[in-house]
Amino acid sequence: MAEIVPSLTTELRRGTLTLAVLSQLRTPQYGYSLVQRLEAASIQMDQSTLYPLLRRLEKQELVTSEWDTTESRPRKYYELSSYGHEVFRQLKTEWFRMNEDLTTLLKEEEDHESD
Repeated sequence: MAEIVPSLTTELRRGTLTLAVLSQLRTPQYGYSLVQRLEAASIQMDQSTLYPLLRRLEKQELVTSEWDTTESRPRKYYELSSYGHEVFRQLKTEWFRMNEDLTTLLKEEEDHESD
């Protein structure tokens, strides 16, 4: 039974990574700076997961990107589009509602279990 926990944890985490990334793109970020910001919040994300997600978000027009070639090493910066800001706001509201509902449900289950 315990072997299934890591795969279910990965599945649970997968849906939250999009919200985590969107939350950090209110200001322009390049890939490595984004990974660092997520890690500072104890959210681990491999670059092999990050870049496909950023491309998908860009294709969905939630994020825009722009190359900065002023440094010796060009960097591609990502930022929320105006549509992305609106979608992020709605997702954040949905996240808080779901979190509250699930917390209530799990506390009820825990209380029932201790009876």
